[in-house]
Amino acid sequence: MHVLLTLPRWAYRGVVWLANSPKTLLIAYSLLIVVCGSLYHFFEDKSFGDSIWWAVVTASTVGYGDISPSTVPARFMAALLISIMVLLVIPLITAHFASKLIVDTDAFRHEEQEELKANLRQVRKLLEEMAAREGVSVPDSAAPPEAPSSR
Repeated sequence: MHVLLTLPRWAYRGVVWLANSPKTLLIAYSLLIVVCGSLYHFFEDKSFGDSIWWAVVTASTVGYGDISPSTVPARFMAALLISIMVLLVIPLITAHFASKLIVDTDAFRHEEQEELKANLRQVRKLLEEMAAREGVSVPDSAAPPEAPSSR
């Protein structure tokens, strides 16, 4: 079972690596355009400029129709390019920008969280000291609550 999950795990890590940096996402997009444009140039015997134009138009899902593949390998590559763009690259770009726009200003920073924890420890210590002076037992907050007594 572990062997079966290896490929999906690597694919997931690759997607996370891509999504975490706009620079890597832009490099991957550019590389995808150049590779598909070069393959289109090879499959369809078009000029390199026209092939890159085709790759950009196809990847952006505009599809003007001025250049379209006629060979089977080029059509397969076009389907793969469109699928990768629509299912992976465009959603990753959208998610990255959305995560930058949606910022929780009410969230505590790490330093604030640590300060709150230290203050809570100090209050707990003072409460225990006060309870000891008064002769009151303080239940341990980590222990599970006691079962109700049957009357």
